[in-house]
Amino acid sequence: MVAERGKFTNKLGFILAAAGSAVGLGNIWKFPFEVGLGGGAAFVLMYLVFCFLLCFPVMVTEIAIGRKTRKNPVGAFTALGFKNWRFIGVFGVFAGVLILSFYNVIAGWAFGFFFEMVTGNFSVSKHFGDFTSDMFKVGTYAVIFMSATSFFVGRGVSGGIEKLSKILMPTLIIMIVIIAAYALTLPNAFEGIKFYLIPDLNEITINTVGGALRQAFFSLSLGMGTLITYGSYLSKNDNVISSAAYITLADVSIAFVAGMMIFPLVAFINQGDMSNVASDQAGPGLIFITMPRAFETLGPNLGAFVGGTFFLLLSFAALTSTVSLLEVPTAYIVDEWKVSRKKAVLIASIIIFLIGLPSMLANGASDFFSNQFKIAGSSDFLSLVSKITDSMLLLGGMCIVIFAAYIWKKEQLNEEISNGYEGFKKKLVSKYLSFTISYVSPIILLVLFVIVVLSEFFGVNVYNYLSILF
Repeated sequence: MVAERGKFTNKLGFILAAAGSAVGLGNIWKFPFEVGLGGGAAFVLMYLVFCFLLCFPVMVTEIAIGRKTRKNPVGAFTALGFKNWRFIGVFGVFAGVLILSFYNVIAGWAFGFFFEMVTGNFSVSKHFGDFTSDMFKVGTYAVIFMSATSFFVGRGVSGGIEKLSKILMPTLIIMIVIIAAYALTLPNAFEGIKFYLIPDLNEITINTVGGALRQAFFSLSLGMGTLITYGSYLSKNDNVISSAAYITLADVSIAFVAGMMIFPLVAFINQGDMSNVASDQAGPGLIFITMPRAFETLGPNLGAFVGGTFFLLLSFAALTSTVSLLEVPTAYIVDEWKVSRKKAVLIASIIIFLIGLPSMLANGASDFFSNQFKIAGSSDFLSLVSKITDSMLLLGGMCIVIFAAYIWKKEQLNEEISNGYEGFKKKLVSKYLSFTISYVSPIILLVLFVIVVLSEFFGVNVYNYLSILF
């Protein structure tokens, strides 16, 4: 069964694939508008803190569990001898399926905007609602994107996922750097940089902290079983700690450069006024409405080239993530149902696409899914599912570190990490990881999960209560 599941050919292949999972729409689509909602640099500061100090230990734990068991997220807990804890894996697979169900819709939008930009149709940004409500158009793009995702996952770990990552990841980095460098030459670009890099500590609230942690988990693919799955394909001779460090660094770096690309363009189109970024220009409109306006001002030819390149970049980034998200249920079906990879990919793809239909209808195509789900501050069904999955990732990450620290035991975790890292148990990083997953991660994740649920789903502004108390 291990041979049928496949494996990465080397450590670089694993790092690029896992980084590709982390680097996606979460970095180039979601990160910039979350920064806008979070007040700019204050959000960025909290995001960086969480990625390196809190999320890194969770990532190491997930990879180690996967490598130890050579199983999918559900089968991993059974293989460790704790069948009653397999609910964590089920929860993670379900979260990943839900994420891919709406992620594929947004990926389809990005792919569609690529064609709109290269043909010079900048007016699509003024009629974004008409674009998203055209079921034939967005449905076609979504089918194409899911088909491409299925194709690469169906080719296996080394023949599909790894090869795709080795091509797309360097391409992504080059494209982002080029567009970011160009954006910095535009008038008023420095105003965007100030908004992005100079923090106003008054902007750090409970909502900012919660949003930054949710974004960190989302962008690093934590709590959804992806890294357990990818870890199951990793060689015993590879260093888990350095692999996780490279993945985290790649994710954070690309998200950071994406901000350097987005906010100078926003400042350019707004003539240096960044006051609306945290309100009406935040959200998906920051990418699909504001950015095409910026490209239009560059003129028909240059605008079409830069705009087309930007949305092609967004599509590439989306593909590296959709592939990893589809791999999770595929690995589960292969391991637990004992069917071939190609059949597993077909089953998972069809189910996920069908689950995603309400999200596809939620932006104008259906009044019910577009207007009857105004819960937890969401504007439609897709937004609601996004908020639910963000919370699920926090809960999943908390359960994983509690399991590793107190059920599987830290000694077993350290033993697995020691494979490929001689002398790990005597290193300072070992003590840091043990302390973090035992105390820091569970407590912070629990507190923020409760705060997020209370504020997002019950309208309880915890920040106001804390302000009164302290």
